[in-house]
Amino acid sequence: MTRPPLPPFTEETAVQKVRLAEDAWNTRDPARVAGAYSEDSEWRNRAEFFTGRAAIQDFLTRKWARELDYRLIKELWVFAGNRIAVRFAYEWHDDSGNWFRSYGNENWEFDDDGLMRRRLASINDLRIAEADRLYHWPQGRRPDDHPGLSDLGL
Repeated sequence: MTRPPLPPFTEETAVQKVRLAEDAWNTRDPARVAGAYSEDSEWRNRAEFFTGRAAIQDFLTRKWARELDYRLIKELWVFAGNRIAVRFAYEWHDDSGNWFRSYGNENWEFDDDGLMRRRLASINDLRIAEADRLYHWPQGRRPDDHPGLSDLGL
């Protein structure tokens, strides 16, 4: 199974890969998202370390059970060969109605089939007032005309 675009990445294909990842994560479908990673994909997410698609799917199931109304924007930072670095921010609320904007960076490494074999994520959470939210599109894919991170000053 291949997952285009494939490395080595050009600027165009790296941007495409980032948007495809953003779109998948905005579905909040753990199985769909996990399918973009190699069977033995290695993850570091905050202080959690785990390996494999099943662990990724379990992690995402837990994540989206607690991070409600999740909406994400990713932006390409840099790329070379089979690696891409992105920055991202997502908004969500907990089950008490407290809103957060989570900021972070990810380093991605892909295998020859375009599956992500390594994901290293550093993330910080900022509590925000509901009135300070910037992501108001309906659940799912961010509309093409919605501003990105740089456009929003994030």
